[in-house]
Amino acid sequence: MRIVVALGGNALGDSPEEQLKGAEKSAKIIADLIEEGHELVITHGNGPQIGMIINAFESGKKIDSGIFEMPFPEAIAMSQGYIGYHLQRKLNMELRKRKIERPVVSLVTEIIVDKNDKAFKNPTKPIGSFYTKSEAEELMNKTGYIFKEDSGRGYRRVVASPSPREVVEIDSIKTLIDSGKIVITAGGGGIPVYREGEDLVGIDCVIDKDFASAILAEQLNADYLVILTEVDTVCLDFNTENEKLLYEIKVDQIDKYIEEGHFAPGSMLPKVKAAGYFASIDGKKSLITSLENAGAGLKGENGTIIIK
Repeated sequence: MRIVVALGGNALGDSPEEQLKGAEKSAKIIADLIEEGHELVITHGNGPQIGMIINAFESGKKIDSGIFEMPFPEAIAMSQGYIGYHLQRKLNMELRKRKIERPVVSLVTEIIVDKNDKAFKNPTKPIGSFYTKSEAEELMNKTGYIFKEDSGRGYRRVVASPSPREVVEIDSIKTLIDSGKIVITAGGGGIPVYREGEDLVGIDCVIDKDFASAILAEQLNADYLVILTEVDTVCLDFNTENEKLLYEIKVDQIDKYIEEGHFAPGSMLPKVKAAGYFASIDGKKSLITSLENAGAGLKGENGTIIIK
């Protein structure tokens, strides 16, 4: 099967050392799927990593006025290179150990958004350093950025998370796949750009990597979208005495649970929405499970499978 596998950024840790270990662990699971004959395209999150990059430049500017702030499109591109380097290094090594001749390549990937997306009117995605209320107000007046209080820990800049429309480099991805390459692409949801005449212009926002993965899977005519997260199975009433595990479930039922508010925003909600979107296409399936259970999930032995 042609499978788009979406790795969570949190699974890769908060430092280069942690990330390299996370990449090595992920590589073993991914190599298992490749060894079984599946054609894989790999995407990944960048939550901790993009925060680390933004924080580094923000902190540097506080002590050296000559250091500039890094725009989001460029910071996301940096995270794609940094994470892709570790993933392709470890996956190439794992495949060589198994005598599998399948080169792995990472592709810096742009994804088109609508600059008039309603998400820009209500930014909700926290990024970067924490500030006091007075510091945040000063920065808001100086830069026009929007800051919101974050869980009693201080104020953070928030940016929009618009819907992805299309993957710019889709033809290059298809060419690489057709030539036998394993492609790491759309990292961190892709670099957000919008059309301006003949140009593509970067815009300060972040795209949810699960929605981006669903759009990618659709454009690649993949058979399966596999979203890997921290739990084995999607649940109702998670972590309560009434917890109910969801195994195979249809799109209309998952939509009903979404409407009833069963899934937390910023956590499971975008995953089930993205999985449901892809599974609503005729002949397609989505799987949500943990990294360790990816293989078992594709065999129907674990995880949550969403079908039309």
